[in-house]
Amino acid sequence: MSIWQTKKWWEMLVASWQAEKIIESNWIFIEKRKVALWEYGLFVLWLEKQLSEQDVNEMIKLCKKEKALFLQVEAINFSSSQASPLEEKEQEQKVFKKWYYKKFITPYTAVIDTSLTEEQILSNMKPKGRYNIKLAEKKWIKVISVDKIDENIELFYKLMLETTTRDWFNWNTFDFYKSFLTILENSKLLLAYYEWVVIAGWIFVFDADASIYYYWASSWDSNYRNLMSPYLLQWEAIKIAKWLGSNIYDFLWVAWPDDIDSPLAWVTDFKKKFTSDIRDVSESYIYVNKKLKYFIINLIRKYKGR
Repeated sequence: MSIWQTKKWWEMLVASWQAEKIIESNWIFIEKRKVALWEYGLFVLWLEKQLSEQDVNEMIKLCKKEKALFLQVEAINFSSSQASPLEEKEQEQKVFKKWYYKKFITPYTAVIDTSLTEEQILSNMKPKGRYNIKLAEKKWIKVISVDKIDENIELFYKLMLETTTRDWFNWNTFDFYKSFLTILENSKLLLAYYEWVVIAGWIFVFDADASIYYYWASSWDSNYRNLMSPYLLQWEAIKIAKWLGSNIYDFLWVAWPDDIDSPLAWVTDFKKKFTSDIRDVSESYIYVNKKLKYFIINLIRKYKGR
């Protein structure tokens, strides 16, 4: 089961005010989130099971009952040749469209097979990746999995504010990261130290199925930028994933292939230094319940450049 379809995940979303509520329909967890003034959207993240036609019909009924603007489903790409009921409905009834309002999980990800030995994983990296890991070690960067207490989360959060201000990323509140780390028991906060100064901090989720690299933050101080701490942080996380018996280590977000203008382009370049295993993992489908309002809200979003 993916982390996005667990009770702990939706407990974290509600506790941190990311979601209005979570609705369970059969075995599916559905997030209700505010998407515009007085309008809510329903989101189903990363389904790992094939949906039945009954499941799809129940979700549509729920969308209408909740008077939601839309219902968005992000499902993994099934290896079976059997068509998804979402696709069947798109083709036959035009109920679902292969699209999304907001993409929580990119269609593509980069992964490492953690059943490989450490030597094999290192040999599969680009030379620059291996070099930067060794450079960080030579510079005496220390990576520590720290206790998930306010003091340490605050260290991460200060770096996050610095990172988002510098790179124009969106960020979450301190309470969100605290809820993420405290409610998700299999999450870890890794901090990178140089001479006992925290210069980078990253949040991971370690699970038997997949260990996931989730949030990152780093100092832009010129004294620390060339110490390559992000590379050692990733390497230490990969080794933890191996030690815990994860099947894969998942970098989670990479740009669409050949999309050189993607805002994820430079992040993707960083991740590709660790692995060349890029996978097409998900498809998004949307059912629009209030077509006119949806059209108007999308026009406003486009005008604002969102």
